[in-house]
Amino acid sequence: MVEELVAAGIALASAGALYVVAGARVVKQYERGVVLRLGRLMPAPREPGFTMIVPGVDRMRKVNMQIVTMPVPAQEGITHDNVTVRVDAVVYFKVVDAADAVVKVEDYRFAVSQVAQTSLRSIIGKSDLDDLLSNREKLNQGLEVMIDSPALGWGVQIDRVEIKDVSLPETMKRSMARQAEATRDRRARVINADAELQASKKLAEAAQAMSDQPAALQLRLLQTVVAVAAEKNSTLVLPFPVELLRFLERSGLQAQARTEAYERRGAGAGPGSDVRPEAAPEAVDSGPAPAAAPRSAQPSAAPLSGTAPGAEAAAALEELPEAEQLP
Repeated sequence: MVEELVAAGIALASAGALYVVAGARVVKQYERGVVLRLGRLMPAPREPGFTMIVPGVDRMRKVNMQIVTMPVPAQEGITHDNVTVRVDAVVYFKVVDAADAVVKVEDYRFAVSQVAQTSLRSIIGKSDLDDLLSNREKLNQGLEVMIDSPALGWGVQIDRVEIKDVSLPETMKRSMARQAEATRDRRARVINADAELQASKKLAEAAQAMSDQPAALQLRLLQTVVAVAAEKNSTLVLPFPVELLRFLERSGLQAQARTEAYERRGAGAGPGSDVRPEAAPEAVDSGPAPAAAPRSAQPSAAPLSGTAPGAEAAAALEELPEAEQLP
């Protein structure tokens, strides 16, 4: 009798241990346990920790409550401005209601993935290429709203949506590269023209300052010579202003005209005259000597007498301003 009671106790303890082992469950901190008893949903999900279910009667499904990162496969579409692009994205979502995620949708991960792909193709068709390349933040917000609307009924909340990459055809890449190069070239030309304008204004101010002080031009010339000589060149180039050459030319013509006028006046005074060629300019006040006109009026005598250069000098003297002509 005692042996039968011991055997029954052992059997009962074994059955109890087997029941505990079969019904014991452990729910992790980031999980929730949804229990279905005979196919019916229990009111509250099981919290993290140790919990028990009825073996053979209850079925518990654990739902992960962490944020899930799901890549969206690249979708190819045509933008609003008729450009073929290939766009891929990534979706961050989490389960906020474990019971709805188990009961209202068969596989919430697959459902969210399909909705994300459909919404991505839709957003591609509604957007321009410039928006896909430069205004992604606005597109991300619109894509998040499009995915979050049906996902709320599944107990899923969309945390964030990001467009990762936009692939363009090679022809479009070359066109955009040419456009960017043209824009950079235009900007460089504008900057260069602005620099030339500023430099011209500064040079005009420098020229005005040098015109007020003629010695400044000579000092600038000496500075240029020093700068060129510092390079140890074998050839030294000295620039001369055009005004200096014109001044030297006018001085030569005036000297030649004076010499010819002295010679003509000395010849017109005669051998017995007491008037010296040096005193001729002070003795005559009526302009050029009258002897110059007959000589220039005789074309046949010019080659014999050799006075053609004098006539040219007299003509050059007459062309000078009144302040520079001889008395």
